[in-house]
Amino acid sequence: MAAHNSAVGEQAPVKVSAKAPPASEGKGSAKKPAVKPSAARPESRLAMVRRARRINRELAEIYPYAHPELDFRNPFELLVATVLSAQTTDLRVNQTTPALFAAYPTPEDMAAAAPEDLEELIRPTGFFRAKSRSLLGLSQALRDNFGGEVPGRIEDLVTLPGVGRKTANVVLGNAFGVPGITVDTHFGRLVRRWKWTEQEDPEKVEAEICAIFPKSEWTMLSHRVVFHGRRICHARKPACGACPIAPLCPAYGEGETDPEKARKLLKYEKGGQPGQRLTPPPDYPGLPAPPLGSASA
Repeated sequence: MAAHNSAVGEQAPVKVSAKAPPASEGKGSAKKPAVKPSAARPESRLAMVRRARRINRELAEIYPYAHPELDFRNPFELLVATVLSAQTTDLRVNQTTPALFAAYPTPEDMAAAAPEDLEELIRPTGFFRAKSRSLLGLSQALRDNFGGEVPGRIEDLVTLPGVGRKTANVVLGNAFGVPGITVDTHFGRLVRRWKWTEQEDPEKVEAEICAIFPKSEWTMLSHRVVFHGRRICHARKPACGACPIAPLCPAYGEGETDPEKARKLLKYEKGGQPGQRLTPPPDYPGLPAPPLGSASA
């Protein structure tokens, strides 16, 4: 799976002033917090949980259309796409999978594929030899051990080649409706910036974040945080001046705080650009991604 970004520079936990403006105000161009959070007093566990849940509520308003950004029509397609997404973008996966699933629509079909043919189809996603081995192995396991069906239990999913907890939670949450936290690069980076956890290990991050939120929120929380990380709270230069949750963020100021300059850093629909899915949900406010080989791809 994709390597996790290191946490940003250590800061003492902070308590946000109750007089800070609601984060939902001015979503088009976030304002600098009216009162700069003080780092003098450590934030209590209860205060952190309240702040974390408020951030989740604000993200739900900012991204009511949050969704998995991999194109899929069934659990098998989502499983394969998620395995392919390691060390590449969802966009590149979505541009690659139409031809892949046209050639191998079922686990049985993929299990019988010639390795060199499979490798050629998934070459655009990178690390195609290792990914081909994983796809052949998981397809054969699905065929031989699960009757050609993707299992709906994490205990079974993680037995498949190339499938860890991150991939399993993606499949369970989005193909089976089983709540789960998906700790990818963006998720880990943001929850550390927000001081929800100091953990680096994905499983420890998952456990600590699960303890903050009710189970019913886990899957959508994952989507909202990842959406925010891809669109506004970037790894190298966060668009702090355009961030609607700036009043709640202990890391405010690590990125560009000037509203006009920050708006130029926004990505995907927030920046007026295509998203990552070729077939986005009907409520997605942005543009569909271009197919592989098109002039804008």
